[in-house]
Amino acid sequence: MSKLRVAIIGCGNIANCAHIPSYMANENVEIKYFCDIIPERADAAVEKYGCGKAVYDYKEIVNNDDIDAVSVCTHNDHHAMISIDFMKAGKDVLCEKPAARTLKEALAMQEVAKETGKMLSIGTVNRYNDSVNRVKKLIDNGELGEVFHVYASFRAHRSIPGLGGDFTTNASSGGGALIDWGVHYLDLILYCCGDPRPLTASGEAFCKLGKDMKNYVYEGMWAEETSDVENGTYDVDDSVTGIIRTENGPTITFNGAWAQNIGINETYIDFMGDKGGIRLNYCGYYTFFTVKDGALVEEKPKFRMRDHYRNEIDSFVESCKTRVPNQSYIDKAVLTSKIMDGIYRSSNIHQEVKIYENAYGEE
Repeated sequence: MSKLRVAIIGCGNIANCAHIPSYMANENVEIKYFCDIIPERADAAVEKYGCGKAVYDYKEIVNNDDIDAVSVCTHNDHHAMISIDFMKAGKDVLCEKPAARTLKEALAMQEVAKETGKMLSIGTVNRYNDSVNRVKKLIDNGELGEVFHVYASFRAHRSIPGLGGDFTTNASSGGGALIDWGVHYLDLILYCCGDPRPLTASGEAFCKLGKDMKNYVYEGMWAEETSDVENGTYDVDDSVTGIIRTENGPTITFNGAWAQNIGINETYIDFMGDKGGIRLNYCGYYTFFTVKDGALVEEKPKFRMRDHYRNEIDSFVESCKTRVPNQSYIDKAVLTSKIMDGIYRSSNIHQEVKIYENAYGEE
């Protein structure tokens, strides 16, 4: 089998921690280019990994015949544009989550994927997590009975990323805690429950703790190299809560926070069925609660968990070769985009809203 020739677009943290090492570990892949608008990042990648060529503008290589696929590892505001340009140029795309800043952009990406026949997978990496897939199997096999309610908590004490930078600027990111962290939890829930169609959303998104950036107190801040407390912007949600009703699936409720004045991090998902329930610790193991032989039972299985980023990349490579969409194909990701769009619209008007099938207010 000939090797898949790949370009990495964006050489920041997620590329170096996940995409690049996973591609390097796959014997069926050859990395041809490292691209970043910050030249030092692209140059450093070439030196570190000992392969490929550094470029500083993706448009230099978008039409190159020596590329089969790309990983888009840029910030949210460039996801749609770059992914669409490469698909139109005949390349398959793995784009980091969220699919895009807005539902309209995500649907545009989906439309181009259909028009071009290119693979477009979104970096909803939990679909490749071994613990998550065990939970999904239990649900699919009926071990929980009817899963009627799922609750998610993605709450941290004070952990706003890159205060004042792209992460906290709505024009760049499309949102805050919901679109950055919540997207993973919501997608995980939909995946485990068979990707039910979302119907309505009611939510409130709060921009509170980080607004006074100069006086924000914290212990540690990830992506701190992108922060700009003196001149930057903070206009996104640092906490969010909501309820989603689905068609022939569970009701989903959640509480999320980049920052809260409760000094406890709570990151888990509860799947509640009429025969059993599961608490899944995010990126960890799970506990299965049920009744057997007239007794209350708790099962806490232990097993080897593989690197889910490696699983994700391997699946994308296989999808490119076989031309069969994988479990993180764009059709699945737009469901989460629709939910997040609904939550933000609901928060703006303080009422429950219907979740649209498209970006133009049509059901």
